[in-house]
Amino acid sequence: MWRFTFYLCIFCYGIRFLWSSAWFWDTRQCWHSYPYQPLTSGLYYYYIMELAFYWSLMFSQFTDIKRKDFLIMFVHHLATIALITFSYINNMVRVGTLVMCLHDASDFLLEAAKLANYAKYQRLCDTLFVIFSAVFMVTRLGIYPSWILNTTLFESWEMIGPYPSWWLFNGLLLTLQVLHVIWSYLIARIAFKALIRGKVTYPGRIRPRLCTLHSFLTSFLFSMPGGSWTVSSLACV
Repeated sequence: MWRFTFYLCIFCYGIRFLWSSAWFWDTRQCWHSYPYQPLTSGLYYYYIMELAFYWSLMFSQFTDIKRKDFLIMFVHHLATIALITFSYINNMVRVGTLVMCLHDASDFLLEAAKLANYAKYQRLCDTLFVIFSAVFMVTRLGIYPSWILNTTLFESWEMIGPYPSWWLFNGLLLTLQVLHVIWSYLIARIAFKALIRGKVTYPGRIRPRLCTLHSFLTSFLFSMPGGSWTVSSLACV
């Protein structure tokens, strides 16, 4: 519940903040007058809240049930914390806010699906998981490379040139993209298997088992245990 609340609130905050920001509508503004860009209070609070949350996810991995995806999640959290910290130190906060808001767009939907499952609202759980899957793939495989990577790889190079930290910054962003592809494949595979197998609930009807996930993702991010292809927190029956 607390993760759903955080993801929803931080996403709404991000949209509200970015809606009035020039770089939300024109990504080239992320590099205008760089690095001499003012750090507003809104930007500061946005960064501090996100960074604190991902540090909490990092530490909670060691106290939570250890799953088979521990290493990949650990790498993800490290890359996320490194990106947030690195972009803050180098005053790349404008493009950083775009990255954070884009990733928050799907996370609260997953947490909502988990809550629906706990409350035994299976149809709602199924619906939310389908919506989550669609939003995740559109944002991570479509908008992220065409919007975020385009501006960090090409627009920044064109406007301010190849600065020393350009390689590290884009290397971290490309690492996230590799994880996006892996997770999208796993999501599609699980959903496909659920649709193929199905579950007979009453005569003449087959109900897809879309909620055969447990804690499939841990908000910015996910939790995807390997091997058995079951996830510990969304097991619809």
